[in-house]
Amino acid sequence: MYRRSVVRLAAAATLALGLGVQAQAQSDEFIIVQSTTSTQNSGLFDHLLPMFQDKTGIEVRVVAVGTGQAIKNAANGDGDVLFVHAKPAEEKFVSDGDGVVRYDVMYNDFVIVGPADDPAGVSGSSDVTAALTQIAEAGAPFASRGDDSGTHKAELRLWEAAGVDAPASSGEWYRETGSGMGATLNAGTAMGAYIMTDRATWIAFGNKGDYEIAVEGDPRMFNQYGIILVNPEKHPNVKVEAGQTFVDWVISPEGQDAIADYKVDGQQLFFPNAGE
Repeated sequence: MYRRSVVRLAAAATLALGLGVQAQAQSDEFIIVQSTTSTQNSGLFDHLLPMFQDKTGIEVRVVAVGTGQAIKNAANGDGDVLFVHAKPAEEKFVSDGDGVVRYDVMYNDFVIVGPADDPAGVSGSSDVTAALTQIAEAGAPFASRGDDSGTHKAELRLWEAAGVDAPASSGEWYRETGSGMGATLNAGTAMGAYIMTDRATWIAFGNKGDYEIAVEGDPRMFNQYGIILVNPEKHPNVKVEAGQTFVDWVISPEGQDAIADYKVDGQQLFFPNAGE
């Protein structure tokens, strides 16, 4: 009887060890996605990633930084997939050999939000360069991310199109936070500044106060997102199969439907356009 008990205990221990090893192996199947604060702050990943993991068993760990930093991280091999929103920089990432293929995923748009008293008189405008010119001429506070993110890159292009060297006024009416979108919205609203943000983050932002959208609807404020597998030929540590599985799912009808289904307060935040 004693011998049988020992055998049963040993068998149970072996089974537990095997299950532990199996669970550890499953938990070890993960990929790193270098992405933006807008996809994180908007809550999109909280919506998408559990669906993907349930389907594939692959965990996705997101590094949410500005697009410029995400691209640098991926170019250093610190990730398996790049998911950002600065198409020219993404195309350069691929042409430099750091990425395999770039795919369109989804889009939304940028807006400029401001306080209800609207010191620059831009509320209701759909001409973004005219509005930026008025903000500069009024010396009204403008909070910029100042972090080489996709939003920051787009903002600088629009200032240039308006013929305004906004960074030359850094520390005066033009104030660079060096932070992500959510932190910049918090800082900007606290200082009564105008802020350019992607619409998704604005909808999800919970500290609006008396702020409202002042400028929207200009085609130049279009905001496209793309996804790229990091090139394993240049970075051998890339988890090719798992990373490509994520890319394929995001641009598949299932992934695209999941993106379209994500809403906050009844408002769709992103509009899928893979393959268009």
